[in-house]
Formats: sequence, C-alpha cells, structure tokens
Amino acid sequence: MAFRSDTLVEESRAAALPRKGAMRRIFDRNIHAYVFLLPWLIGFFGLTLGPALASLYLSFTNYDLLQSPDWVGAANYVRIATADPKFAASMKVTFLYVLLSVPLKLAFALLIAMAFNRGIKGLTLYRAIFYLPSLLGSSVAIAVLWRQLFASDGLVNMALWQLFGYEGPSWISNPNYSLYTLVILSIWQFGSPMIIFLAGLRQIPADMYEAAEIDGASKQRQFFRITLPLLTPVIFFNAVIQTIEAFKAFTPAFIISEGTGGPINSTLFYTLYLYQEAFGFFRMGYASALAWVLVVIISLFTAFSFLSARYWVHYDD
Repeated sequence: MAFRSDTLVEESRAAALPRKGAMRRIFDRNIHAYVFLLPWLIGFFGLTLGPALASLYLSFTNYDLLQSPDWVGAANYVRIATADPKFAASMKVTFLYVLLSVPLKLAFALLIAMAFNRGIKGLTLYRAIFYLPSLLGSSVAIAVLWRQLFASDGLVNMALWQLFGYEGPSWISNPNYSLYTLVILSIWQFGSPMIIFLAGLRQIPADMYEAAEIDGASKQRQFFRITLPLLTPVIFFNAVIQTIEAFKAFTPAFIISEGTGGPINSTLFYTLYLYQEAFGFFRMGYASALAWVLVVIISLFTAFSFLSARYWVHYDD
C-alpha cells in the first residue's frame, strides 16, 4: 500500500509538471501585456476595488477617523431605514432632480442634434462650442458663476427687470426655486448626449425618409415612426449614463448652497448629505453605509433599465 501511494504521488507530480510548464509558457508569452496592464491593475486594486471593499467593511462599523472602527453590525442601515429624516429629505430632492433634469436634458440635446443633422456650415465649430458646457459644467468656477447669475442682484433678475419690468426673487435662497436653478444648470450641460445623438442620427439611412416622403408622411410622422424607433438604442444609452450622473451630482449643490443643502434642505442632494456625514460630522461608518445604499439604488435602476429595454429598444436585428 505504501508503494502504491508513493507511486500515485509521483504520478501526480509528473502530471503537474506539464501543467506548470504550460502556465509558465503562457505567462512568458504575455509578460509584455501584463507589464502594460500593471498601472491599470495597480489603480484598480489600489484606488477602486480596495477602497470599495474597505468602505463596505466600514459601513458595518462606528468610525470617526480618530479611533479604531467599532463593529456595530447592521445598525447603520437600520438607522437609515427607520430613524434618519435627512435621508428621506435628500432622497426626495435627488429623485426630483433626476426626474426633471434627465428627460429635459435629453430632449434638448436631441433637439439640437436634429438641427445640426440637417447640415449647416461650420458644423465642427458649433459642435465644439455646444459641447464645451459638458466639459465645464461640473467645475467649481461654473457653479460659482451660476450662483452669481441667479442671485437677487444677479444677471437673471437684471434681465427680467429690463425686459419685462419684473422683479425676480432670490432664486438661490428661495426654497421654491433653488432646485430648479440646478436643473437648468444640468440642462445647460447637454453637449455630451447631443454628440451621441448626432452620431446616432447620422446612422439612419436617408432613403427611409425619402420613401416616407413619397408615401406622404409628414415630418412629425417621420419623427415618431422612423427617427425615434431607430434612435432608441442611443436614447437608452444616454438615459442610463445621464441618470447615473444625476444621482452622483455634487459640486453644483455644494457650491450654490455653500455646503448646507439649504434653504430648508431644498438642494440637499444625496451625495451632499453623504459628504456632510463623512467630513462634517466625521461619521465615516454611517457615510459608508449611505454610499452603499446609493450603489444599490443605482444598480437597481440600471438593472431595471436593461430589463425594460427589451420592450422599447429596437436594434437592427
């Protein structure tokens, strides 16, 4: 029996040698690819996956940056669900912002893209100019400028007084209007979805419109029967991307409300509330739980979007 067991060990070692040699050859053959991937791998594990797993652990603890994390189990999540009125207020503001800004931005971007698709001189220049707000819109400087525009003595109220004799309110400090100034800022950043819409419109065959005109279809009917159905993959992509970005919006609300989310929590975005908990009150464990709740919300929305896409998104096949 001992002789047989020794034989089996030797056979397993002999069988493992070719496998090790094959793995070694594969590694040697791809060593250059691994070297080029090394910066991305370091960034992914060190700056993305590692911090994400650390925040997941911290979401089950009581942590204030000064003392060691104290394990509290699901207490943070229970508090979010049952004993945090600010969580409900921030979710209400965030969902209202998403429901208003995303459809309006996409509609405006599609309108501009259709105007460009008709063919105008200097299209490249206009496209670059209209795309510029998407590059600058999330910056601190633009948020400061937006706050000045909608202040009680800002340019908007000056224009309203000069043109219509109407003395506008202080849009920023009035809770009835403050959120809508941020919605307008989001719509102003329509450049990115506009470029994608324009690319999608260029892919629609022109002979389909020619055939529709011969059959007597109006421009409105062509839009709803040809343009929209063939553009649904692009609409779906833009809707998912812009909704995720809207859920993560932070800088405009932080700058315009000066980090308070006011007046009366009217601009208390979810990300701003998360920031207050983490860096205002140093409740890092609770802030980590809030962050993972946001991850779940965005994941559920994305999953629902892909599940519902089969009923309204039309691909070539």
